[in-house]
Amino acid sequence: MTKVAKTLIMTAVEVEKEAVERGIGEGQNIDVALCGVGPAQAAARTAFALTKDDYNMVISAGIAGGFKNRAAIGDVVIGERLIAADLGAESSTESFLPIDELGFGSNVIAADASSAQQMAIRLSENGQKVRTGTIVTLSTVTGTEDTATMLMQRFTDAYAEAMEGFGVATAAAEKNLSVLEIRAVSNLIGPRDKENWNIKEALATLEKVGVAIKEISE
Repeated sequence: MTKVAKTLIMTAVEVEKEAVERGIGEGQNIDVALCGVGPAQAAARTAFALTKDDYNMVISAGIAGGFKNRAAIGDVVIGERLIAADLGAESSTESFLPIDELGFGSNVIAADASSAQQMAIRLSENGQKVRTGTIVTLSTVTGTEDTATMLMQRFTDAYAEAMEGFGVATAAAEKNLSVLEIRAVSNLIGPRDKENWNIKEALATLEKVGVAIKEISE
């Protein structure tokens, strides 16, 4: 990762923030703040947080669902592209029209390629299984096999879904800041089955992400 004046990490909830902070320790050039749940709140809170200091890197970090046969529980997914998967319109002829095709902007924000690569290398060196590709942002997380299949067909390089990445990235893009999304997989996407979720392992993995962020920021 390029030497930065300061990095801002946004997590949705307190347990994610605590996990990242345990990994970072006393990193003086890294702040961690809460963005809340969902892309709208994430964008608003990130925009507000960015007014408090001089940042040039913003990271959306947390736990997430992984797509079956693409990511496993405990894996880290690094988003090379952050996509608002449900930003667009339904169509009688096509299942979904993204906002790009409607001519009202874009539902895709590219992550900082150099930072994504360096993070993947460092996590791999530390013994962590890493996947790189698309992370989709949804206001309503997937809870059926049909929706999971549809998303996998639409986004052939998607490894995970979460609720905040595109919102955080939108705020960063407004200030022309580099952005990255990093997710620890806690469950597989499909029918909601909390008995097969492993939040504890995902948070332990997220702590390792914090360690790696500190190492490549020093």
